[in-house]
Amino acid sequence: MSADIFRRVTFRAYLALFLFLLMAPLLVMTASAFNTPSYPQAWPIEGFTFAWFSKLMISYDLIEGLGNSLIIALAVTALSVPIGLAAAIVMSQLQARFRAIYYLVAISPMLTPGIITGVATVVFWRETTRQIGLTFLYNGLFLSVAAQTTFVSTLCMLIILARLQRFDPSQEEAALDLGASPLQIFTSITLPFLRPALISSVVLSLLSSIEEFNATTFTILAQKTLTTVLAGRIRVGLTPEISALAVLIVSLTLIGAVAHEIFARHKSRRAKAD
Repeated sequence: MSADIFRRVTFRAYLALFLFLLMAPLLVMTASAFNTPSYPQAWPIEGFTFAWFSKLMISYDLIEGLGNSLIIALAVTALSVPIGLAAAIVMSQLQARFRAIYYLVAISPMLTPGIITGVATVVFWRETTRQIGLTFLYNGLFLSVAAQTTFVSTLCMLIILARLQRFDPSQEEAALDLGASPLQIFTSITLPFLRPALISSVVLSLLSSIEEFNATTFTILAQKTLTTVLAGRIRVGLTPEISALAVLIVSLTLIGAVAHEIFARHKSRRAKAD
């Protein structure tokens, strides 16, 4: 066997093993969601049922946790993307000698353990809301949004900054020479260029917020999110309702990804035709 054939066989075997390890948990989860036993079981198949999806609809703790997670994720995204955009623009405008210090300060929330972020958020806002008389802000949803925004906005900044580093400043200079205002330059040149990074930031913000557990455990207080409900159920034993929920989430994600790909290809073909 030649070295080239051995290399191709080895690569294909590694790729097949990688895909198997990646997809095996999803296949097991999907099988257990349609299997009849009252605990997650992929094999043997004792029967086919949709009962776990029906029971999922009346699992009020899961529904409440998912609803709170979506509310928090939307609020975190609405705050983190503009903050990350502003931080990335400031980073690109700073002098070289100040960028290292600014970058260290901006990146520190992401490097801070979630437990510390959660405890610090609770302590800070407990005292602050008492001092300013806005005690209604001391609730799980607000605290979770405040805690998650600190590090999710840093993630957005890094994504946007990577795109912004490929931006040609001469476009802004040409627009200024033609009489455009800074606001017109930002809305007509900078934002369209950053659109792919902004879309990526929105998607990653939503996913990062929904799956966040460490900080949310402390900041959610007496309320629930999807991750805290799942963690609580692990302690007492899982049921196939969890698998049913996972199947729905994965299905919606795949549908969204396929729809986005179809839209992107259609847009690309239309642009080439024009």
